[in-house]
Amino acid sequence: MSTAAPSAPPTSVGRLDRYFRITERGSSIGAEVRGGLATFFAMAYILVVNAGILSQPDSTGGFLGGGDGPNVAAIAAATALVGGLMTILMGVAANYPLALAAGMGINALLAFTLVQIPGMTWADGMGLVVLEGLVILVLVLTGLREAVFKAVPHTLKVAISVGIGLFIALVGLVNAGIVRPGGTPLQLGINGSLAGWPALVFVVGLLLIAILMVRKVRGAILIGIVVAAVLAAVIEAIAHVGPKSDDNPAGWFLERAPTLSGPLVQMPDLSTLGQFSLFGAFEKLGPLAALLLIFSIMLADFFDTMGTMVAIGAEANLLDDEGNPPQTRRILVVDSIAAAAGGAAGVSSNTSYIESATGVGSGARTGLASVITGVAFLVAMFFSPLVAFVPFEAASPALVIVGFLMMTQVTEIPWRDAAIAIPAFLVIILMPFAFSITAGIGAGFIAYVVLAAARKGGARQVHWLMWVVAAMFVVYFALGPIQDVLGI
Repeated sequence: MSTAAPSAPPTSVGRLDRYFRITERGSSIGAEVRGGLATFFAMAYILVVNAGILSQPDSTGGFLGGGDGPNVAAIAAATALVGGLMTILMGVAANYPLALAAGMGINALLAFTLVQIPGMTWADGMGLVVLEGLVILVLVLTGLREAVFKAVPHTLKVAISVGIGLFIALVGLVNAGIVRPGGTPLQLGINGSLAGWPALVFVVGLLLIAILMVRKVRGAILIGIVVAAVLAAVIEAIAHVGPKSDDNPAGWFLERAPTLSGPLVQMPDLSTLGQFSLFGAFEKLGPLAALLLIFSIMLADFFDTMGTMVAIGAEANLLDDEGNPPQTRRILVVDSIAAAAGGAAGVSSNTSYIESATGVGSGARTGLASVITGVAFLVAMFFSPLVAFVPFEAASPALVIVGFLMMTQVTEIPWRDAAIAIPAFLVIILMPFAFSITAGIGAGFIAYVVLAAARKGGARQVHWLMWVVAAMFVVYFALGPIQDVLGI
């Protein structure tokens, strides 16, 4: 009689695999690490951009974090801290390859609109962001946010993914200076030409990633970003290109060149944490005006995330037959918490980032990639000079390639059915043309319910939540005139 040998204790790698379901989703630890790093490098620009946007003075002449001037280092550090913690939470709690950071668009709304209202301070504006995040969290916990998401027809979800693909491709082209404002609304490069060394870095990075993808090289996007960044550093060391300015239009974007100077490691300044006044806006503007402002922030957060998580899930092949991601409610809960956390830390609402598709394009399929991205953000708090080393021109090719990958889903839209295809078309074109994911989604939703109602008996087939959301978007698009009428 033989006895079976005792089974070996599970290894840490095995536990990691089971927890994140890495093998089950057709991935590997190496692919998750590559994907997580690729996402980080594609989004690392937010550390610089958010600090620049939130460095504006408020209506009282004050600055975020206090002091007599912009506190760029503190904003960048807090941006990295909140983005890192929330991205790790997304990976651990929802097991989804989705990274979060301070939301582009909402930070501009805060800096150039909300805190410029007479009497409003940065603390008041951040208080509105905290309240908006808490409201969305309640909507998630009551199931309303998830119900709205599931009420959206599959065709519109596909259109959202395609539209976001075009949107981020345009972001990549604009950030690299390949497309710029000119004699026409947009033009190619400088006066119709791709002039300057930064444009060459972008083109080399784009072609390199494309060639590696054609040859099926793993980690093609991350390799392209690293090679392009090194090339940018070599060019700057030899040619001294310098940052972009009116006198140097062919310079590097964001008024910084890819050079390393000074110490590489520094302790983070977290003085913006807790810089919010929960009900300051209510006291200064009145309840109605404050509620309208919260509503405008909430709509942007609410639907940007919906579109982003669908796009990421579609690219990673994680959606079910109805186009829903796994553990949708957990994803939305983390995103809602991140919105409030961003306001509480003084760095604007944190939201899901479409640049996560860069990591998915590099092989990420699980939350382990998000953990890697989050850890990289936390490390970046101490290595801000190194993070700033990767120029937009080196990271932007990844956005264009990912835009192509997301565009391939357009074949799933039934283009011969005008009642469905026209709303999908509006979603797709308005995201890049209006430079707003929310605008594209809103136009598509409104068109969908109107055209469905135009069909015989079609109105009864539209989910009631779609009618409610469409009405909310009508208010959203007319928010300016409404505020004028109310004297806000």
